[in-house]
This record gives sequence, C-alpha cells and structure tokens, in this order.
Amino acid sequence: MSCCGEARISIADGVNFFLGGMQSGFGPFVAVLLANEKWTQQNIGLVLSASSLAGLLSQLPGGELLDASRSKRFLVALGGIIVAVSALAIALWPSLPVVFAALVLQGITGGFLGPAIAAISLGLVGHSALAERLGRNQRFAATGAVTTAGLMGAIGYFLSYQAIFLAGSGLL
Repeated sequence: MSCCGEARISIADGVNFFLGGMQSGFGPFVAVLLANEKWTQQNIGLVLSASSLAGLLSQLPGGELLDASRSKRFLVALGGIIVAVSALAIALWPSLPVVFAALVLQGITGGFLGPAIAAISLGLVGHSALAERLGRNQRFAATGAVTTAGLMGAIGYFLSYQAIFLAGSGLL
C-alpha cells in the first residue's frame, strides 16, 4: 500500500473513533441531564423515542441522499457538525422544543453517517477487502464510544452533566 493509501486508512480509523465517541454521548447521558433538569419521565421518554424514530425513518432517505451525493466525505462532515450542534443545543437550552429538535436531528444522522462511512471504506479498499475494513471501522467506533463514555462519565462526575454535552460539541 502506498504512503497516501496508509494515510487515508489512518484518517478513516480516526473518523470512526471520533464519530463513535460523539454519538455515544447521546445515550444515557441525555436521560441523566434531563432528569437533573427536573424533566418528567414521560418527557424524557418522548424525546428519546423521537430520536430513535427519526433514526429509523431516515434510513431510506439517507440512502437516497448518499446515492445522489458526489461527496460522501461532505456528508460525514455534515453529520459530525449536526451531532456537535445538537450537543451544544442540549447543553445550553435544555427545554422540550430545543432538546426534541436536537435529538431528532441527531437521530437523522444515523440514516446517512454509517452508510457514508461504508461507501468511503469501499472506495478506500475495494470489494475484496471491504469485510475486513468494515470490521476495523466497527472496532474503532466501539473503542471511541467506550473511551468517550468513560471520559464523559468523568466529566459529568467532576464538572457537571451540562459539561458532558459541551465536551461533546467540542467546546470544553
């Protein structure tokens, strides 16, 4: 493999690590932050369900968007920006309409982020090495999620629950 090919693989590993980490901040930490903000269980369940439903419903249009797009890297960058802005909105304005919108936007990224990473991987390694590359993608995403979850847990313990989302947005 050429020097440039190896650099692209390393960048792909880093992208998978950081995207896995960014998306992990929306799991249990949202419920903890909202409970700390005195939200009812029903409202917490509503926004988390809306996020999951948005992710599910975005699969088909996300695939269409990916097929129509000439730049898969742009879609990955856009997804990362959406996740970061959503985290910032949740941290700064934990009201029902803002959190609802932020979590729906974050959920929608699931409809195109994963497939965009897979498409980029196919372009990097070709069909013959795709299975191995997708496994490597998942390893880096899982490692990023575990690392970030531990880091965010420490941030929440030592600083605040709000600081978790400020860190997730890249501002902390």
